[in-house]
Amino acid sequence: MKSEAAVSSSPTMSSTPANRDYYWLRSFVSGGVAGCCAKSTIAPLDRVKILLQAQSPHYKHLGVFSTLKAVPKKEGLLGLYKGNGAMMVRIFPYGAIQFMAFDRYKKLLSKQLGISGHIHRLMAGSMAGMTAVICTYPLDVVRARLAFQVKGDHRYTGIINAFQTIYLKEGGIPGFYRGLTPTLIGMAPYAGLSFFTFGTLKSLGLKHFPELLGRPSSDNPDVLILKTHVNLLCGGVAGAIAQTISYPLDVARRRMQLGTVLPDSDKCVSLIKTLKYVHKSYGIKKGLYRGLSLNYIRCVPSQAVAFTTYEFMKQVLHLN
Repeated sequence: MKSEAAVSSSPTMSSTPANRDYYWLRSFVSGGVAGCCAKSTIAPLDRVKILLQAQSPHYKHLGVFSTLKAVPKKEGLLGLYKGNGAMMVRIFPYGAIQFMAFDRYKKLLSKQLGISGHIHRLMAGSMAGMTAVICTYPLDVVRARLAFQVKGDHRYTGIINAFQTIYLKEGGIPGFYRGLTPTLIGMAPYAGLSFFTFGTLKSLGLKHFPELLGRPSSDNPDVLILKTHVNLLCGGVAGAIAQTISYPLDVARRRMQLGTVLPDSDKCVSLIKTLKYVHKSYGIKKGLYRGLSLNYIRCVPSQAVAFTTYEFMKQVLHLN
């Protein structure tokens, strides 16, 4: 029995004309479903993270867990899911593009450029993450604006109104791409390390402990895949490592995205200026890494669910 990695590098059923039909569509759907499941799991934590990162005046004196308690009291239970509608609109194409692009870039690097081994996972993951960001960034900006709003202090009435307001009052299309530079710079190591760590752990586990960690794929018994709980563990470790390295860039991205919503938006017009301003005003722990403890709590289940759901969808849609 071969591992999934070994099978994917040799001719398989998916290379025949019949199975090649709709392969990219099935890969797209698998990634989209994986992204939605992952983000739905941690939606309340995402809302709190945005409030803390951008120093919301309503919650700036609170920590992670006290904010999780305060939001439902002030805004109701659904307050924890504010902006989640925009997130779902964004995350399906984001997850779909990212996972589909990762598969395509990985094959391109391996077959066309001769780059293989662990390095092609790192490169393919970085390229896939940046591709997905560029394609879906305006939706991320709108989602951040909606999530930052607090009950009784609304600037936007919904997704469409947010799009219209940003377009009319913030310079048209460029208004939707505030913070793109730190996002791309942060996404390269984050996505690259996520896919690299998960893929490496997966390969090593199936190679050295196939009976303990692996099981036959439901759609192709000849392919060995990780057991579900092992998938979850590998995905969680991958997310934790990637988040630790890229977090300050995520803070800068959020502040730039929020733009005129923040009273100090004039200090956050570029990546370097934003990082310097946050560091000078709030320091490292309470500025550049504010909300990191929450990110550890959210990134572990998020990445775990994303990778595990994608692996499951690959079996359901016969991508192995």
